[in-house]
Amino acid sequence: MPELPEVETTCRGIAPYIEGQIVKQVIIRQPQLRWPVPEILNQVLTGLSIQSVTRRAKYLLFSTASGTVLLHLGMSGNLRIMSPGQTVGKHDHIDFIFTNETVLRFNDPRRFGAVMWTTEPAAEHQLLKNLGPEPLLSGFNGELLYSLSRNRKIPVKSFIMDSHIVVGVGNIYANEALFMAGIQPTRQAGKISLKRYQKLAECIRVVLQQAIQQGGTTLRDFVNEAGKPGYFQQQLRVYGRAGLPCFDCNQSLTEIRIANRSSVFCGNCQR
Repeated sequence: MPELPEVETTCRGIAPYIEGQIVKQVIIRQPQLRWPVPEILNQVLTGLSIQSVTRRAKYLLFSTASGTVLLHLGMSGNLRIMSPGQTVGKHDHIDFIFTNETVLRFNDPRRFGAVMWTTEPAAEHQLLKNLGPEPLLSGFNGELLYSLSRNRKIPVKSFIMDSHIVVGVGNIYANEALFMAGIQPTRQAGKISLKRYQKLAECIRVVLQQAIQQGGTTLRDFVNEAGKPGYFQQQLRVYGRAGLPCFDCNQSLTEIRIANRSSVFCGNCQR
């Protein structure tokens, strides 16, 4: 599933092509995604300029003078900048065509993605209004994690993956950040000190920034706006390396399941 770095990579990749451009037409080939694509999308978007392309959590927001398109990539979706007349594939569900002939194509083999339209402030949309802070902005820090974790008995890995606590810390990045911070993923969230949460918050930020710089993590289905895979997987230190030696101490890495998600850690380096 594309996570925050993959979505941010896509956001940065497509923004220069469509910001300031006027929508000429929206072609909906498959309206049945995670939620039905609004039938009025072509009608309301035609003639509007895309004022900005931003990201909130794992949602892409295309802002116009009349409302906002909310787009989620789901499990396997991707957006690509295309030239007019390029062959349409089986899973190419929606084309946003602009007056300069740029085409933004949404492809989603599993159809778990979503394309929605709202005229209310995007921040007040029901899918966004209760989300936690962005991990790369100043509102996210160790003090926040510490205060929200008090009396919480859940594993710290589950805690930082809760989008009401902080958005965008998916499974891969939770594994990596906890290793960097030296915290075992099974530790109870409420028993971790402020000092360790301060370090963890910084590690979350560093891991996500590194992934964004590398173009996201290479997963089976993820490609960026140019159709190329990300390369952060080359730098993964624990995720997907169960049984292999720790890069820091050479002890074999352990894999367990936490909330049905693979969790890999070093029993020597992480406490």
